[in-house]
Amino acid sequence: MQEKWIALSNTTIGQLMATINTSIIIVALPSIFVGIHLNPMQASSFPYLLWLIMSYMIVLSVLLVSIGKLSDIFGRVKIFNLGFLIFTIGSILLYIAPGTGYTVALELIIFRIVQAVGGAFIMANTFAIITDNFLPKERGFAISINSVAAVSGVSIGVVLGGILSTIYWRDIFLISIPIGVFGTLWSFLKLKDVRERAARHIDIPGNILFAVGLIILLLGVTYGITPYKNNPMGWTNPLVISALAIGAIMLVLFPFVENRVKGPMFDMRLFKSRNFSISIFTAFVSAMTMMGLMYMLTLIFQGIWLPIRGYRYAVTPLWAGIYMLPLPIFMGIFGVLSSKLAERFDARWLTTIGLFISGFALLALVTLTYNFSYVFLAIVISIFGIGYGIFNVPNLTVAMSSVPADERGATSGILNTMRNTGYAASIGAFFSILLLGLSLTYPGSITHGLNSENAQSLVQYFNNIPPTEILFSTFLGLNTVKDVISTVPASVISGLPSGVMDTISGNIWFPETIATAFMTSMHDVFYVGFGASIIAGIASLFRTPSGDNGEAKVGGNNASRNNRSK
Repeated sequence: MQEKWIALSNTTIGQLMATINTSIIIVALPSIFVGIHLNPMQASSFPYLLWLIMSYMIVLSVLLVSIGKLSDIFGRVKIFNLGFLIFTIGSILLYIAPGTGYTVALELIIFRIVQAVGGAFIMANTFAIITDNFLPKERGFAISINSVAAVSGVSIGVVLGGILSTIYWRDIFLISIPIGVFGTLWSFLKLKDVRERAARHIDIPGNILFAVGLIILLLGVTYGITPYKNNPMGWTNPLVISALAIGAIMLVLFPFVENRVKGPMFDMRLFKSRNFSISIFTAFVSAMTMMGLMYMLTLIFQGIWLPIRGYRYAVTPLWAGIYMLPLPIFMGIFGVLSSKLAERFDARWLTTIGLFISGFALLALVTLTYNFSYVFLAIVISIFGIGYGIFNVPNLTVAMSSVPADERGATSGILNTMRNTGYAASIGAFFSILLLGLSLTYPGSITHGLNSENAQSLVQYFNNIPPTEILFSTFLGLNTVKDVISTVPASVISGLPSGVMDTISGNIWFPETIATAFMTSMHDVFYVGFGASIIAGIASLFRTPSGDNGEAKVGGNNASRNNRSK
């Protein structure tokens, strides 16, 4: 009896730590770049900025399925324990990384990758260890606790990053060290494997094809939102097009290779289970819309709403995290409640209703104006959190219960892979929509704003700002106007009417000038998120009823037989 609670406590600590570090660095980036003496808005600094954000998520996405399969072979607990150790070492290296400038920026990226490898070892096994240790009727509650930690960790990371970075930027890495040391010792001493290992071969071709294909594809997505020549984005860059094409081709080839190798990395016959396939698809879509919403809310708060209300740019990342707290709070509450609801209601209806609720919450955000009432926004994002909480736990439980016991490590890995790939895809998809809209409406808005201040001579300088720079400076809590003014000749500035410089470089002028264009583009993002959620909700209707789990038959044994053997 005690073993299952040890398993739940270990995996929840690990999941929380790994997901906090998905987002903790985002709001701390201004402090990090000041601390290492780099200007994040310089063209040469931008790749470092991008990779500090993306490297952790990309590595997680690439490794989770492979690590999940290795765990089925070598033991889930052994791999899980090793993950805690690697993650702790990565955190220590990040805290003590020496030097300044580009040297330490590269070191931070490398050590973030080390940290992500440890995170992958942890996350690939959490759902599988819980499923191994809990009876089917108890799994919903246990997975709900773990899922709340995973979902809340992203939001907690935003708030923690804002608080700790105001003290000392390295403290955002320091906080993971004692948690990692405790988790390493706790899991090593107490956590035990309760399943026999699967006697299988390591699928080298499948691992290489999947990892390389996903890396190349995500690299294409990442650089698709960076400027290319005179274009606001890089989707026309031949290297980006090639990366997207090559990565997609490799991932399309992956299932064909898996059907022909001995001991495949992931048994593609599992996709014959309708419940499993739908769970994987909806996990990706829901993660993409959830993370996309968080990014968009961060931009709205930091770029428009908070500066207009007098908040200094330096503190907008912290307050953005605080104002978004209703989202993870309601995700957590209804994530736990949904495990109880799943005992009485069909998971098919819970997942569908949850996705529809989230979708219509996104649709309600289309009515937002730049001077919105926070009470209204808090209610809407709380509703989104309710929907996501209702959906998430039944979806995970159905997926983990619809596969044989010896495939749970790989299944846990692919579920987390789809979630992290959804996180990364949200940056490419939603930021692209936003950047496209801004590139069309920003020039007219800024020209009108400068003309109204009799500062026509500055139009050419402001129109040279790529939309990408506007978004990322907003994301970092930086004053874009001050960066632009630094490029304007003194003779032009001296010819401006008295008081104009004070007006346009203050907190209010720039956000109000671009607010309408910004919110119009943001509404397009919410429309797309609404459509994706509704499509996923409709797909969820096609699950088999709770009494018929639709388990995939693998090697003559189905999942229900494995579950009954507990």
